[in-house]
Amino acid sequence: MAVLRITKEFRFEGAHALPGYDGKCRNIHGHSYLMYVTVKGENLNGTNSPKEGMVVDFKQLKAIVNENIVDVLDHALIMHAASPLSQELAQAYPNVIMVDFQPSTENLICWFAQVLSGKLPQGVELFSIKLYETAGSFAEWYASDNI
Repeated sequence: MAVLRITKEFRFEGAHALPGYDGKCRNIHGHSYLMYVTVKGENLNGTNSPKEGMVVDFKQLKAIVNENIVDVLDHALIMHAASPLSQELAQAYPNVIMVDFQPSTENLICWFAQVLSGKLPQGVELFSIKLYETAGSFAEWYASDNI
């Protein structure tokens, strides 16, 4: 068996605000997020399984990420729970996600890593996440940096 990394691409639309920030991002604004999730594991070999050679079925990885991140955040407004009017917005709109941190791309990617690490199948580890908030701006998270 070989240790391999596989990557799946995801896209979702979302909005956030960074209260207290000293630029335009303090205002509610949206992004077309692009995310790459890479997992690592040994490929399945020496069996009669139809998944012979796979680390994890891309379909299974897609389902995990969609259920726990994409479906939750797509077309949502992500707000720090302590932000002005956050409670009012959450009452007025059904897809306001309250978090206990400043919802910057850097903090979001750390949150995603925490969520996904507990959801992967046995023998499959989260290796990295790359999250673009614009075509030219992204954050990266690597498991090896966060031991």
